[in-house]
Amino acid sequence: MARYGPMFGPDITFLGVERCDLTDPSTFADADVVILGAPFDAGASYRSGARFGPQAIRMTDYLPHDGSRPSLALRTDGLKDLKVYDAGDVEMFNGDIMTSLKALEDAVEIVSRAGAIPVTLGGDHSIAYPDAKGCANVLGLGKVSMIHFDAHADTGDMEFGSLWGHGQPMRRLIESGAVRGDRFLQVGLRGYWPEPETLSWMAGEKMRSFEMTEIGHKGLQNCLTEAFSIAVDECEGVYLSVDIDVVDPGAAPGTGTPEPGGLSSRELLDSVRRICLELPVCGIDIVEVSPPYDHADITAALGNRVVLEALSAIARRRKDERDGTTWDPGLPLLDEREAPIPVGEIHGHSH
Repeated sequence: MARYGPMFGPDITFLGVERCDLTDPSTFADADVVILGAPFDAGASYRSGARFGPQAIRMTDYLPHDGSRPSLALRTDGLKDLKVYDAGDVEMFNGDIMTSLKALEDAVEIVSRAGAIPVTLGGDHSIAYPDAKGCANVLGLGKVSMIHFDAHADTGDMEFGSLWGHGQPMRRLIESGAVRGDRFLQVGLRGYWPEPETLSWMAGEKMRSFEMTEIGHKGLQNCLTEAFSIAVDECEGVYLSVDIDVVDPGAAPGTGTPEPGGLSSRELLDSVRRICLELPVCGIDIVEVSPPYDHADITAALGNRVVLEALSAIARRRKDERDGTTWDPGLPLLDEREAPIPVGEIHGHSH
């Protein structure tokens, strides 16, 4: 039975948002988003430490933890314009991967069935299987597409004698039928893995993977546009999975399997914003933030901002749908309607 609360460290919520209790549906009946912690890194094949990721992502911010973050660019406050709750950490014992992953799948399914978007803070990338599977259990197997940011394909089969780990969740998702291979989009792949046999399996499943060389040649925005057209075809929702190692380790060193040559922090944040503005996102995870290898909390800060960028954009998408408006990315920070009133005029004087 899953427990919801802190597994490690202080009992905090994401930047001070309200708590909820997944064993009491009345506490999140009005939720737009429910944040879950998945403090699990037993699936890591190299450096561990991502079990401390949820705590770091929740708390790494220089601003007050007051449950409010107005976005300068999007003119929304993702923590206030949406009803956001934090359910705490799912109990995930690192010595029992199957029990731990099933507990997370059940928790994500509870959130999704309540009509809210689950946002899971990892943890290593093995949690992507229960995350996306939990959403597919509600929306329909094969009805959820995946946009997956990562340096690695995570489509391995048997690794270190196990079918389960952070290098295998995407294969397990496709094999389970939760996500179709031809609705699986990967962005940012690079380096020296996987081997040809795994690439052949991926091609057979008709996965679409954008390696960094292709992104550099075509442009990231063009690659995203192509991915979007596939993601919304015959699917009810889009699951967004962000491995922080998609970003170059010069900007995100705190991760278990760093691979040089990745996206910039700005490119990742812009991509997350665009996905959440343009697509029907049904679930999100941010994984592989490993605080023991972080420097000056820069990786944890980026993970925190990935969550905020996603929530700000979802709030903007809903506002535009409700009001019939369109976000203008070229709008100056202070246009004539929003310019500060001169101090003298506030007091009824002019100088």
